[in-house]
Amino acid sequence: MNDILPGDVEVWQHVERTARDVFGRFGYGEVRTPMVEDTALFVRSVGETTDIVGKEMYTFEDKGGRSLSLRPEGTAPAARAYIEHSISNQEPITRWFYMGPMFRYERMKTGRYRQFHQIGAEGYGSKEPAHDVEMMDMVVQLLQKLGLTDVSLNINSLGDDTCRPAYQSRLVEHLRAHVDELCADCKVRLEKNPLRVLDCKNERCQQIANAAPNITESLCEPCRAHFDEVRRKLDVLGIKYVVNPRIMRGLDYYTRTTFEFIAAHPALGTASTVGGGGRYDKLVKSLGGPDVPAVGFGLGLDRLCLLLKESGQQFAPPVDLFIAAADEGSSDVAFGLVSRMRREGLRVEFDTRGGSLKSQMKRADKTGARFTLVLGQNERDSGQAQLKPMAGGDSIPVRLDDLASAVREAIARPAAPAAS
Repeated sequence: MNDILPGDVEVWQHVERTARDVFGRFGYGEVRTPMVEDTALFVRSVGETTDIVGKEMYTFEDKGGRSLSLRPEGTAPAARAYIEHSISNQEPITRWFYMGPMFRYERMKTGRYRQFHQIGAEGYGSKEPAHDVEMMDMVVQLLQKLGLTDVSLNINSLGDDTCRPAYQSRLVEHLRAHVDELCADCKVRLEKNPLRVLDCKNERCQQIANAAPNITESLCEPCRAHFDEVRRKLDVLGIKYVVNPRIMRGLDYYTRTTFEFIAAHPALGTASTVGGGGRYDKLVKSLGGPDVPAVGFGLGLDRLCLLLKESGQQFAPPVDLFIAAADEGSSDVAFGLVSRMRREGLRVEFDTRGGSLKSQMKRADKTGARFTLVLGQNERDSGQAQLKPMAGGDSIPVRLDDLASAVREAIARPAAPAAS
């Protein structure tokens, strides 16, 4: 678990603002669920045989003897809220998004922490491929607006209860032929949930998985038609994608469409998933709710921010003005002027420690302020001062009564060309 300090938090705020803007354009409203839920919610939804439930959840017993868990992902809590508040009786189509911390006790790697943060979205009420593609389009537009271009969309279909059993039989036959080469975890998965083997990160298990039968070759006609329509609508929108039959995701509730966004960037080491999702038409009903189809995704905010930080973009808004007091008698007047400028909407810095004018100007330089203003006896008596551009150039005479508007005009003024 890690701290996010000034200098980094501005990147996070930028991603969060951008996500709210993009998701709002698609008609998604924000939902906020508790960070702690009944453990049974995740066992029933995520899957008892998944690594998340079996190894990674932070689970504890409260004073009432109830088993509670810190949420390891966002879809199950959103589905629980959807059921609990009878949303299906209020609207036929529901579009929600969320952002916040999740918790998993898992192996540490670049951009992955035990308290990590996700931005996700859930759409309830539509079984159509168009809603799957709307989700992918929303992520694509978010990534484009963030300026992240080295991210590829990989898609797959997991089939459904009609066609998946036949595929699973073919997969088990293949895996049993290599059982002695599987890792210890995959030997257990082979007996309890063979599809999980395809999601293993062990190098030899991946080699065996890559030689396994292709799930898309076992799809029933309705699942194949759904997947073909997803691909067609992606083409209609001009969204590039790769069909990757090895994408399984780590959760049991997915059916039919599944997808991942994979970044190839040195900051994350090898190619790394920054987000993914898919369709989960049976989840709401399995949790005791109505038979409502759904589709959703989750993005790793930690990894998105790491990629953005590596891009070299600047996200912290600049300090507009630094005001320095030239003498002790000017300190209170300068302090009042600072407060007034902040009320006027300007970002203003002031060294509350006082000190020499030289030390205050060092502080001004460190803040990266666009302009500085020194307030002394002459400025107080005349009501006028000099606004000095920190990037160089001539000082600008200003009236203290009109300082806010003068600073705004100076900010909007084109920079003077450098002397040749």
